[in-house]
Amino acid sequence: MTTLKDTLRSLRAMQATPPPFDPASAPQNPTDLFIDWLKSAVSAGALEPHSMTVSTIGLDGTPDARVVILKDLTDEGWWFASSSLSAKGQQLTARPSAALSFYWPEVGRAVRLRGPVTTASSEENANDFRRRSVGAKAVVIGAPQSEPLSGFAESEASIADARESLERDPQLVSETWTLWCVRPSSLEFWQSDPDREHIRVLYSLTDGHWTSGLLWP
Repeated sequence: MTTLKDTLRSLRAMQATPPPFDPASAPQNPTDLFIDWLKSAVSAGALEPHSMTVSTIGLDGTPDARVVILKDLTDEGWWFASSSLSAKGQQLTARPSAALSFYWPEVGRAVRLRGPVTTASSEENANDFRRRSVGAKAVVIGAPQSEPLSGFAESEASIADARESLERDPQLVSETWTLWCVRPSSLEFWQSDPDREHIRVLYSLTDGHWTSGLLWP
């Protein structure tokens, strides 16, 4: 009888052929390298290459994680959005720091970063909310994210009411919608190797300046 362990051990890993990468020629600013790697993933046809795992510390002190979309990348940091009343919103309000993880199996690359988290202004939050589709806005307004749900009929009715409110007032904005920005203090770039001799480059921010070095696989 084949066990789950057997099935897992039989699955192949590290199948991608990463693009050429010489750490010695990596840019001084890790943001430039991240953009280059992201573009490579897009060119390789990666599905949702802007998806990332956001890890936070729960209110009970245990780790928590979920996948969201990278909204923007600026001099301030990496941006994503969520309701401030969501689980991650409450966690970030209580402990404003997070880790982000990207994985692009199509090119055998991953990036992870961590650092303090700040929020955008009320005006920026509102502008971002207005750019969402009507359906996406209705879900934010009509669905208290992560709260217990009695059944789909309850959510369908609440979201339908929110959609009607938006049709009456297209400028309606959620007061809880928030843009969060992670300003990394460190970033690691990982490139796979079929023999597990992976390339790992760590960038660290010290006194406002980036330094980089190799890590053992």
